[in-house]
Amino acid sequence: MATVVVVGAQWGDEAKGKIVDLLAQDAQMVVRYGGGSNAGHTVAVGDLLLKLHLIPSGILNPATACVISDGVVIDPVTLVRELDGLESQGIDTRQLKISGHAHVILPYHKELDRLEEERKRDGKIGTTMQGIGPAYEDKARRCGIRMADLIDRDRFQAQLTANLISKNFLLTQYYGSQPCDAAEVLASYAPLGERLAPYVADTGSIVYRAVANGDRVVFEGAQGTMLDIDHGTYPFVTSSHPVAGGACLGTGIGPRAIDTVLGVMKAYTTRVGQGAFPTELLDATGDRIRERGREYGTTTGRPRRIGWLDTVCLRYAARVNGLDRLALMLLDVLSGLPSIKICTAYECDGQIYRELPGDQSILGEARPILEELPGWPEEIDDVTQLDRLPAAAQRYVRRVEELVGLPIALVSVGRRRDQSIWLEDFFAGEMAAPARRRAL
Repeated sequence: MATVVVVGAQWGDEAKGKIVDLLAQDAQMVVRYGGGSNAGHTVAVGDLLLKLHLIPSGILNPATACVISDGVVIDPVTLVRELDGLESQGIDTRQLKISGHAHVILPYHKELDRLEEERKRDGKIGTTMQGIGPAYEDKARRCGIRMADLIDRDRFQAQLTANLISKNFLLTQYYGSQPCDAAEVLASYAPLGERLAPYVADTGSIVYRAVANGDRVVFEGAQGTMLDIDHGTYPFVTSSHPVAGGACLGTGIGPRAIDTVLGVMKAYTTRVGQGAFPTELLDATGDRIRERGREYGTTTGRPRRIGWLDTVCLRYAARVNGLDRLALMLLDVLSGLPSIKICTAYECDGQIYRELPGDQSILGEARPILEELPGWPEEIDDVTQLDRLPAAAQRYVRRVEELVGLPIALVSVGRRRDQSIWLEDFFAGEMAAPARRRAL
């Protein structure tokens, strides 16, 4: 078995970039399947710290093909900046391929995103204002401009001119803002298309051949399960499908091609933007975790909201993604706390919920039912074996497995590759068979 989907099991920012980078060392291909530049994946190798938004996190492995697939919405400005930044550090980007079907984010998408957030005032979603939602909206309205259009100047100009009729009416008449000038957009974006043209390819066929040949392929998700447009905490969600099923939608491979789904989770919970967050900590403990974990948005720099680990959400993520295993990240951040709490269920109006409520209005009123475990004073960032962790940390890891009902394949105790505790031989040689889920 050779294909694995890496999916965020919480509200995003789970350190998926590190996991993908680790797996990419033994993979022939890494495929980014959804989202856009609102994602931020951080990869640390030695003294090198990369913050990627669009390019797959396997780019540091020169033998690994990297693919940006159909389901991604691409900001050409961000992508070219990333390419230039990588190349300036001596990193080869020739193994990158970009789908001609991937939709393009243009200046009017960002402006509409900003204006709509301002219009909502107290009802803001909390988007990154990168134009992601409006770009996906155009995709659904069948008027989107794709990478294959961007690299053809005449086609790009014709489609841009047609789109701006309605976009400028909306900008000026509804929002009272300034119109978007077609000539200016063409002058700035056509050169970006020329720069990216050598990377554009039929990625659907490329990925299919890799899977059919038995190559080891990692499908990299963006954001997290609880932000999925259908399965997340709507309306405070992203505009795409971060769940494992999005790997099929965003690349064109069939579901039978997926061998393993790995859910990435933090040892606590974070969230960016608005929406329900039952375990949120609005105290000194939350502040401490934020600072130790450097919990500030990779894309926006916004401080992330902090909460205790929520296993109700994790069991939901296991269900909707068909998770086989978990990767437990940032365990080192919890070192030094006298005690640590885990949410095992919710209470609302006298009713106990051990599974995520179907009515999401309940989530906003829910009180977390917390189980308290002892903390550990020792720093653990140099530990490489589970049995060398403090006993309390080992107990925490095993309790998470019990509450979620899934085995943990890896525990991360720092940003670097070597700060990883492998609990099983996950992706070396041949991948282990998917573990049997544990009954709760």
